[in-house]
Amino acid sequence: MPGPVIWNGHITFGLVSVPVGLIRATQPRTAPFHMVHTAHGCLGRIRYRKHCELDGSEVPEYGIGRGYETPAGSIVPVTDADLDNVPLPTAHAIELLGTLPADKIDPRQVGDSSYYLAPGPAPSAVRPYVLLVEALARRSQVAVVKLAVRGDRERLGMLRPLNGTLVVNVLRWADEVRPPVGVAPAPTEVNDDEIAQALELIDACSVDTVDDIPGLVDHYAQALAALIEAKTQDRDLDQASPLSSRTQPVDLMAALRESVRTARYRRGERTDDS
Repeated sequence: MPGPVIWNGHITFGLVSVPVGLIRATQPRTAPFHMVHTAHGCLGRIRYRKHCELDGSEVPEYGIGRGYETPAGSIVPVTDADLDNVPLPTAHAIELLGTLPADKIDPRQVGDSSYYLAPGPAPSAVRPYVLLVEALARRSQVAVVKLAVRGDRERLGMLRPLNGTLVVNVLRWADEVRPPVGVAPAPTEVNDDEIAQALELIDACSVDTVDDIPGLVDHYAQALAALIEAKTQDRDLDQASPLSSRTQPVDLMAALRESVRTARYRRGERTDDS
């Protein structure tokens, strides 16, 4: 089920206005660890309590708000209502800046936050929403937009159609991306046969969607459960062989051919020896 609407506004598409609501498209999964006091085997939970630095009192969550510190050191309180009325066009609008093919966007700029944009509740909001979805889909393009969710700076976003819905992925600004200095390997020659075999391996691993990749399961929860069970039973844990321990094959072509055969076998395709 979709989550709650966290922001209401509209997309400005030329002179067209598309009323939308912003809904988080993802939910994080983290390991259920707690911070504990490890000295002398105490294992008591570490709790953070919030205290006011002026009067020393412990402050409950409902008593905490935002404050901006001026250069002079004084604190100016800022409420949600203040942020809703900030004199910034993108505070209430997602501004469409331009459109381009998705592969023209630097993948380093794509952030980890994504949102659904739902059409506004008014019946008149549906038609321009569907129009924008259809136009982007027919051109096979995405839109670069600018937005500002309450309490945050202006952000770039990549707006794209997905199964009749608009999705926006937050983008990093260009000055937030580090150049790949010292990352590229030294110049090395590879021959045509090796390239051809590598291309065949890529073709053998090709899928239409991420969901088509076989065995795509997060095994961390299972591994963590096995670790906890072993520790509670005071026994050693069977260790899996780390991928980093694999040695580089001496015969690169032989390794590529075997990789192609294995990839085809996993896809249910016939191989030369089957």
